[in-house]
Amino acid sequence: MAFSGKLDVEVEVKTGAEEFWQSIRESTTLFPKAVPHQYKSIHVLEGDGKSVGSVRVVHFAEGSPLVKTTEEKIEAVDEEKKTVAYSVVGGDILKYYKNFKATLVVSSKDGGSKVKWDCQFEKASEEVPSPNLIRDFAVQTFQDLDAYLLAAAAN
Repeated sequence: MAFSGKLDVEVEVKTGAEEFWQSIRESTTLFPKAVPHQYKSIHVLEGDGKSVGSVRVVHFAEGSPLVKTTEEKIEAVDEEKKTVAYSVVGGDILKYYKNFKATLVVSSKDGGSKVKWDCQFEKASEEVPSPNLIRDFAVQTFQDLDAYLLAAAAN
C-alpha cells in the first residue's frame, strides 16, 4: 500500500519577483551565504546546477534535524513562469520517503512576491510523518532569504 500525499504553502515576501527568482536560481552559491544557519554548502554534481538534468548535493547546517544531506535533480525549469521542479534522488530524505518531488513558483504580488512551494511524496512506511518539517524549513528559507536581499539592497 502506498502512503503518498501532497503539501503546499505560499509565502509572501517583500523582494520583487524577478530579484527573488534570480536568487532562487543562484541558490547554489547564495543560500550558504544568505542562510548559513540552514545551509552549510551546496555542490553541483552534474550539469550547471540550474538547468534540467542538473544534480546537486545540499549539505544542511549543523543541528539540522533528521536530514544532513540531500541530492536534488532539476526536473523542469520555466524562466518565464519563474518555476523550478526538482526531485530528491539521494540523501537522508530517502530514508523516510520513497519519492519526494517539489515545485517552486515565484510570482509578483503588491510590489513584492508570492512564493509557492509544494511537494508530492510517498512515505517509506505508514509510521513516517508527512513532511511538515521540510515545508516549514522551506518557509523559513524564503523568509530569511527575503531579509538578506532586503538588507543587501539597503546597503
